[in-house]
Amino acid sequence: MKLALAAVLAASVHAVAAAAPAAPGGRDDLTPEDQKRVTAITAPTSDFSKVESFETMQAGATTTNKLINADIFSQPSANMSFEGRQEFIVGNGLFRKDWVSAPSSTQASDGLGPLFNARSCQACHTKDGRGTVPGFDPLERTDAVALLLRLAVPEGADRGHPKLGADEIAALPEPVYGVQLQNFAVAGLPAEGRMEIEYEAVPVALRGGETATLMKPTYRIENLGYGPMRADTQISPRLAPPMIGLGLLESIHESDILANVGADKRDGIVGKANWVTDARTGARVLGRFNLKAGQPTVEQQSAAAFSNDMGLSTPLFPKHSGECTPAQTKCLDMPHGAQPRFGPEEVPGKLMDFVTIYSTNLAVPMRRDADDARVLAGKKLFYEANCVACHVPKYVTSRNAKQPEHRFQLIWPYTDMLVHDMGDDLADGVSDGMATGREWRTPPLWGIGLTKTVNPNATWLHDGRARTLLEAVLWHGGAAKPARDRVVDMTPEERADLIRFLESL
Repeated sequence: MKLALAAVLAASVHAVAAAAPAAPGGRDDLTPEDQKRVTAITAPTSDFSKVESFETMQAGATTTNKLINADIFSQPSANMSFEGRQEFIVGNGLFRKDWVSAPSSTQASDGLGPLFNARSCQACHTKDGRGTVPGFDPLERTDAVALLLRLAVPEGADRGHPKLGADEIAALPEPVYGVQLQNFAVAGLPAEGRMEIEYEAVPVALRGGETATLMKPTYRIENLGYGPMRADTQISPRLAPPMIGLGLLESIHESDILANVGADKRDGIVGKANWVTDARTGARVLGRFNLKAGQPTVEQQSAAAFSNDMGLSTPLFPKHSGECTPAQTKCLDMPHGAQPRFGPEEVPGKLMDFVTIYSTNLAVPMRRDADDARVLAGKKLFYEANCVACHVPKYVTSRNAKQPEHRFQLIWPYTDMLVHDMGDDLADGVSDGMATGREWRTPPLWGIGLTKTVNPNATWLHDGRARTLLEAVLWHGGAAKPARDRVVDMTPEERADLIRFLESL
C-alpha cells in the first residue's frame, strides 16, 4: 500500500504536460523533461473552485492519516520501512529522555549542564509541536522552559571579529553569559538568570467594526548569577517550533530555494538566503533551520540544541561544558558525563543518528476539510493578499535526498525557506549569520491548524506573543505589511474564511 501510494504521488509529477517552461537554472537531479513537469506542477494555482491534485497529502507519501488527537505530530513518516520505524522508536526514546547531572549511577544519561534550559528535547517541543510561553497573566506565570533568550552584543570595538568573518559564530556573544541565557544549573552552581516578561495590550481596528488586541512583550533579565551583563546586550526570545516535516524541508533542492530569491514577487518582496557554516564539513552552505535559518541541517540544529539548551556534548559540538564561558571558571571545572566505553562525547554519534532519524521523520498530518467551500474561499484570499510571496505553497523534493522516504515527493509546506525583514515590531536586534536583527525565516505552515490540538497552551510567532492565528498575521510588518493590511481591510466574513483555510493545513 505504501509503495503504491508513493508511485501514485510520483506519477502526479509526471502527469503534467511536458510543454511547461523550465525553471531558471534547473536542477541537477532531474532530466530536462522532469524539470519541465516539476516546474508545472509546483506553479501557483489560479483555480480555487476545487482542491488541487494530491493537495490533501501535503507531505507526499510521508503524510500520516492517523486519528487526529494530541499525538498526531508524533507519528513516523507513513512510507518508512520496518527497520526505519525501529530506529525512529529508539530516537523517540532519546528525544523524550530526561538527562541528569554527572556523576550519576545512570551513566548513559548523565552529563546535563552544567548550565541548561531544559532536561529533555520533549520538554521544549511539547508532543513534538510548539512550545509553551510562561503565560500572559502575571498571576498565572509558569516555569515553562520552551521560551529562551538568545544574547548578542554589537560588534563595536570588535567589528571585524575574526570568528564572525569566518562564520565560526553567528553573532558576537555577551562576554560573560555567552550566546544564550541558561536559567537552570546543576547543584553547586548558580543559574545565569531569570527571564521576566511584561505585556502591553495594543488594540488594532479591523474593517467591519471589529478590534483585535495584540500583546506586545518587553523582556528583561533578573537575578544575574555571574555579575553584570553588558548594558548594550541585545535579547532575542526564541520559542521552540514544531518538529514535523523537517526531513522534507532539508530535502528541498537548493536551486528551488534560491529561485525564490530572484522570483518576481508583488509588493517588492525580496527574500534572502542565509549562508552558514556546516560544522561537519566546514563548508559554507545554505541555512534552512531555526528561526533565522541559522542551521543547515536537522542534525546540526539538534546538536546545537544539545549543547546550548542542555549542556551536552556531541560529535559536532564536543565541548562537555556546553555554553559555559571562560568567565565562568567554576562552571568549566564541573564533571562531565562522557563515558569512554560509549565514546568521547556525552551524546555519542550513534545516539545522535537515532535522534536525527526521529527528528527528520516526524510526519505531517493529512489536510482536513480542504474541499470545504469556505476553506477554498480562504485559500483564494490567501493568494490574493499575496501571502504566497513568502509562504510558497509547494515543491517537489530532490531525487538525491539523504533518506529514501523523502525523495521526489510533492509537498506543500508554505514557506520559501528565506529570511525577510519583518519590521520594527518583530525586530530583536540579534543577527544570525547573514540574517539581520530585523529578519526572520518564513515558517512553514503545514500542521498549523492542529497546533492547539497537540498543545492547548501553544501560541504563535518566534516568541509566542500571538494567541491566535489572526494575531500572528496582524504582527506582520516590514516586507509583509502590505499583505497584513489587506487582511485588516477584509470583511469579517473574509477574515473568518482565511483563518478556516489556515486551520485546514
